[in-house]
Amino acid sequence: MASFFSIAFVVALRFLWLLSSPTLIASAAPASYLSLSTNSSTASSSYWLASIKRQGSAPFNADAGYKVFRNVKDFGAQGDGTTDDTDAINQAVSAGTRCGQGCDSSTTSPALVYFPPGTYLVSKPIIQLYYTQFVGDAIDIPTLKAAASFQGMAVIDSDPYTTLGYNWYTNQNNFFRQVRNFVIDITAMPSNKGAGIHWQVAQATSLQNIRFEMVRGGGNNKQQGIFMDNGSGGFMTDLVFNGGNYGAFLGNQQFTTRNLTFNNCNTAIYMNWNWAWTFKSLSINNCAVGIDMSNSIMATGTQLVGSVLVLDSTFFNTPMGVKTAFGSQSLPTTGGTLIIDNVDFTSCQTAVADPSGTAILAGGSVVASWGQGREYSSQNTAGTRVQGVFSSPPAKPTSLLDPNGKVFERPRPQYQQHHVDSFVSVKSNGAKGDGKTDDTVAIQAIINKAAGKNGIESIVYFDHGAYVISDTITIPPNSQITGEMWPLILASGTAFQDESNPKPVFQVGAPGDTGSVELTDLILETVGPQPGAILVEWNIRDPAGHQGASGMWDVHFRIGGTAGTNLQSDKCAKNPDVTAPAKPECEAAFLLLHVTQEASIYLENNWFWVADHELDLTDHSQINVFNGRGVLVESVSGPVWMYGTSSEHNQLYNYQIANAKNVYMALIQTETPYYQGNPSALTPFKANPTFSDPTFSHCATSNGVEGNSTSANCARSWGLRVLNSSQVYTYGAGLYSFFDNYGQTCLDTESCQQNMVSIEGSSDVHLFGLSTKASTYMVTLDEAGVVPQAENRDNFCSTLALFQSL
Repeated sequence: MASFFSIAFVVALRFLWLLSSPTLIASAAPASYLSLSTNSSTASSSYWLASIKRQGSAPFNADAGYKVFRNVKDFGAQGDGTTDDTDAINQAVSAGTRCGQGCDSSTTSPALVYFPPGTYLVSKPIIQLYYTQFVGDAIDIPTLKAAASFQGMAVIDSDPYTTLGYNWYTNQNNFFRQVRNFVIDITAMPSNKGAGIHWQVAQATSLQNIRFEMVRGGGNNKQQGIFMDNGSGGFMTDLVFNGGNYGAFLGNQQFTTRNLTFNNCNTAIYMNWNWAWTFKSLSINNCAVGIDMSNSIMATGTQLVGSVLVLDSTFFNTPMGVKTAFGSQSLPTTGGTLIIDNVDFTSCQTAVADPSGTAILAGGSVVASWGQGREYSSQNTAGTRVQGVFSSPPAKPTSLLDPNGKVFERPRPQYQQHHVDSFVSVKSNGAKGDGKTDDTVAIQAIINKAAGKNGIESIVYFDHGAYVISDTITIPPNSQITGEMWPLILASGTAFQDESNPKPVFQVGAPGDTGSVELTDLILETVGPQPGAILVEWNIRDPAGHQGASGMWDVHFRIGGTAGTNLQSDKCAKNPDVTAPAKPECEAAFLLLHVTQEASIYLENNWFWVADHELDLTDHSQINVFNGRGVLVESVSGPVWMYGTSSEHNQLYNYQIANAKNVYMALIQTETPYYQGNPSALTPFKANPTFSDPTFSHCATSNGVEGNSTSANCARSWGLRVLNSSQVYTYGAGLYSFFDNYGQTCLDTESCQQNMVSIEGSSDVHLFGLSTKASTYMVTLDEAGVVPQAENRDNFCSTLALFQSL
């Protein structure tokens, strides 16, 4: 989440003038629980969210009457298309003590702002404050319409600028936001200005199910659907852009998008800058240019776009598919890395062109696998600069593909087809969610009953709150669980404190189980030291013929740094000036997510975060919180899909694929713990062979272990470790190391750690678009460094087009 790319920010500011002038689950039968309906003004919609009983509370907010849920019509918005609703909507967003201008961050004042059906006329931006979800009605989608006289950067602004040019929030820390189910219409504005959303965000953020309406055509058209000038995030899916100069103007460290459609834009996507960006399932229709990734510093020719991956996409009647500045003499060496994988350019004149329009790759065909950048393999460790078809393009297993031959994907369930009586509120059935009461027994009983053990099938609804869990919660097959504005699941007590005998907090299915489990909009945390806690153990497998039946969408794992965790800056402050072991009271968890041997899973927009800094106490300072392991995948046959996941600051590794097969990741992002070096990755958690942990035996370490390396920064968390696995596919990875014991002089030599990716005893492993930061070797093969970062320098990171272990 760190921000070091000031050049790109300056370049982005040059463009500000442009702005200033169906789910798979069948309907469930109603359950015989306490009624969840209400007679509030939201009840005019049949969408369950409009009429469910409001019981959410913010237990760590000082105001006992603080309201989590807000309906904009309760604050005076009319939604009639003629009344100016700006002030009413902004009042709904800001009511109570919220985190606005001058507030770095806060998790104690969440808000879910609901928009009933209607057309909401606005004359200035709707300001989305920190820790806020904007949710439009999912059945009758509301419209946010900019008035002809609209003044401001965008209809929705996630990070406003002050008059001095500063943002309200630190862009790389602008977490926990969501906007879904809207039409945003700026067609009434003059064509030379206007944007739908200013989206300058970081992890745990998402845009979903939004249509942007803009003026079509015209030489003076400067409208944009999304304007993004900085950040470190996030995820977008199911968006449609009609018209405009740029459908989306994008600049961010790393990002994942899925299922974006662009119709009649001058340029569908203008990529201002990035380190890594993965586009899955683009549909670009009747645009002059599909993707313009050619932005460079004019004086030097230095490219500002690190890498772009385009997967399973179609460009229709778009003369120029992709514009790039990459060439035989372009700078930096790997700047403008591009991956094209299963992309249909049949109706395009040119698939890839240079800035002058000269064709690099002709149109008129479906391109199976093409790239530009540097290509390596286990048989070619010297590397080759490529701008063409890859030497050995991989075939994907059918288990990862849909019937059309594209990698399977699935939208997040919103349950819009369900009646409100299908939902089982945990607070209506005995759970307190007050951050103090042990809710284990009540929650287990609710989940058991809702899953159909008594002939009933219902959706478990966690009203917003903080639910203390003191023992394993088992989630049986055929369970659907959703939350209101990310309710907190807090693992606490003695059951999770034995590192030698780790236990899951949520156990999803038992080994051998098949069925459907859906989890959405939850946050899992620990309270104090829980060194034996596995936050989620995932055992369940999709039934035959039902791809992606089980998964997690917008579920986040957050360890420390927030109210209620007892793992904050007052107890776990960083101590770089003192050589000392980890504090036992700050050893927070054993493992975040364990996908076990028989399991399959679909993951979308999940942040596995061990906090590096404080979000709630006023110092907002850096902290030392210790978690043993990030994401462990051991599924022997898969399939495993990961879209837009991030795993940060875990001791031994952030991602480990062990003894697994059929794993797809697009895009993944990691950071090495900032404290490492004091201590190293060898402590405090001990390597456990049951979990195939790395031992770092190849490192010469301070405890006298001899190995193949003499580097003092060898024993560092792996960004990605692939062990005894095959058919592993990574499409986009940003794996970063920014510190050595909180110092950053190592950035001067790009050597904050020695190794970042380890491939051990594995074949049929394919890493497309790999970007690493400050790791001497990007890829280690069977404990030997084979790809040095120095020969793969990009705009900020070092980047490979492709590494394959064949």
